[in-house]
Amino acid sequence: QVQLVESGGGLVQAGGSLRLSCAASGLTFSISSMAWYRQAPGKEREFVARTFWSGSSTYYADSVKGRFTISKDTAKNTVHLQMNSLKPDDTAVYYCYAVSANLPNVWGQGTQVTVSS
Repeated sequence: QVQLVESGGGLVQAGGSLRLSCAASGLTFSISSMAWYRQAPGKEREFVARTFWSGSSTYYADSVKGRFTISKDTAKNTVHLQMNSLKPDDTAVYYCYAVSANLPNVWGQGTQVTVSS
């Protein structure tokens, strides 16, 4: 099994930046990709960004393209989400998600990001 722990959430003013981190432990050799999702109050969880463990491909939701950057440190089994030019609409609980080959996919516990106007 893989375990995920997120960190880096908090309160920031509109236009500010935050950097989220997600550290994976356990059977990390099985990870094929990691992603960030978010869920705002009263809304469904939505995709934010994804990176594959091998190669350099990254994918972003249209709503965050040009503002958010996902990066990885495979040696430390960590993925980061650099969030710039934050907007109040970015307020949500952000979840890390690991896709593993031959093992159940795993969610982190979530970290709150609040952007004030």
